[in-house]
Amino acid sequence: MRKVLLYQLALIIPAVLFSLQCYAQDIPSTELIKNAKLYDGKIVTYGGEAVGDIMVRGEFAWVNIYDGSNAIGIWVHKDLIRDITYTGGYRAKGDLVAVAGRFNRSCLEHGGDLDIHAQSFTKISPGSKIHHALDTEAVKSASVLFCTLVLIFLLRMRQSRKPASSRHP
Repeated sequence: MRKVLLYQLALIIPAVLFSLQCYAQDIPSTELIKNAKLYDGKIVTYGGEAVGDIMVRGEFAWVNIYDGSNAIGIWVHKDLIRDITYTGGYRAKGDLVAVAGRFNRSCLEHGGDLDIHAQSFTKISPGSKIHHALDTEAVKSASVLFCTLVLIFLLRMRQSRKPASSRHP
């Protein structure tokens, strides 16, 4: 009887924890920042786009997650971020991720910065490269400006090489 109960608990507990994480409402960055004292030391869920560079520091890494309003630094074990393919910037839209972890309004371990120490870090959807079209009008304008500057330079050079008597009648 005890074995059956233990097996049932072994199946039920992970399922409950998984469902709590799946249905937990992300707390927006503005709420976390505005009410940092309220959330300090608590487990929070947060999600958004991975942006900037991933900075590996030994067994852990910093990943900045942008939720559309602000970016928050996430301190995460480097094994949890190996699925991250793209981080947001000029050339790419970053992977969307969900994070659950301990919120710190002033982390003593990291110089007093606001951060989240991730306990779970899940890639929700992949990012992608961004292809920027060449602005042909800007190229034309730059070409005309360049040619005008070269022409002015050549005319000034020619004018400065004329003898002094030919410059003023």
